[in-house]
Amino acid sequence: MKLIVQPDAGISPLVDAIKRAKKSVDIAIFRFDLREVEKALTTAVAGPVHVRALIAHTNKGGEKGLRKLEQRLLEAGVTVSRTADDLIRYHGKYAIIDGSALWVLGFNTTRLDVFGSRSFGVIVTEPKLVKEATALFDADTNKDPFTSKVSDLVVSPENARDRLGALIKSAKKTLAIYDPKISDGPMLRLLLDRAKDGVDVRVLGKVTLRGKGLRVAKLEKLRLHVRAIVRDGQEVFMGSQSLRGLELDRRREVGVIVRNKAVAKQVLATFEADWEEAKPKKKDDEDDEKDQKDKKDKDKKDKEKEKDKDKDKDDKKDEKKEEVAT
Repeated sequence: MKLIVQPDAGISPLVDAIKRAKKSVDIAIFRFDLREVEKALTTAVAGPVHVRALIAHTNKGGEKGLRKLEQRLLEAGVTVSRTADDLIRYHGKYAIIDGSALWVLGFNTTRLDVFGSRSFGVIVTEPKLVKEATALFDADTNKDPFTSKVSDLVVSPENARDRLGALIKSAKKTLAIYDPKISDGPMLRLLLDRAKDGVDVRVLGKVTLRGKGLRVAKLEKLRLHVRAIVRDGQEVFMGSQSLRGLELDRRREVGVIVRNKAVAKQVLATFEADWEEAKPKKKDDEDDEKDQKDKKDKDKKDKEKEKDKDKDKDDKKDEKKEEVAT
């Protein structure tokens, strides 16, 4: 199991994995503008590798680009399928390499997501998870119904609400959450209940007013493009679904829950660094900053007054000189 942290890792891990593929590459695409990945896919399919691309039927403002991508990949020999339009979005981002490694990504294969955003990806090789993800890919490719059999592959709308609800309920000490916007009422109530019971719940991102009382901070220097939850420093969810009703119940979203202490430690360390930089200021800190600002404003006004006094003196001197001269 391996964690990918963006923007530090860049796109090389995924490109290199595609280049090393021996038999097959399956990739689900929602947004795409990285020619490095496209080149790796077309080079792979020119050899012995069977490449399948499952491309979203729509995204906001990018359908024209998706259709052009489909055409280029088809011309290169990639087996291209388009998702159905039964759900509002097919927003999952994942890849399966050689039928043995599942890449679950929080980021799109776009320059902004990879190089300008905080995001994560995880590579898992557990056979049952890889098999389940392949079954999902096949079902969506063929526009067949999908039945969830492995609960740790978190798939919306099939099992995400139940699995993520259970993850939150199981927290005993801490919940560290990355989420662009939490708005689902039942999920917010679960988080508030956990906090009421003494669990340290922190969110980097946003929550709606129904989440008032939760500790929330905004990521400062990076754009946030990941959904991740670390439970008690031991269990990690990461994927494409926010805790929003739309993404839990009406869109295809894909995530995974892993129980790996090393991965949990890495995600939590990144969270702590981001939280420290973005954490809400304490009242004392805000008061100190206000006092410093007030002092600077006063000093500036005093200097301006002194300048005005000096100007008045100079004007009076000039007037006396003119009087003498006349």
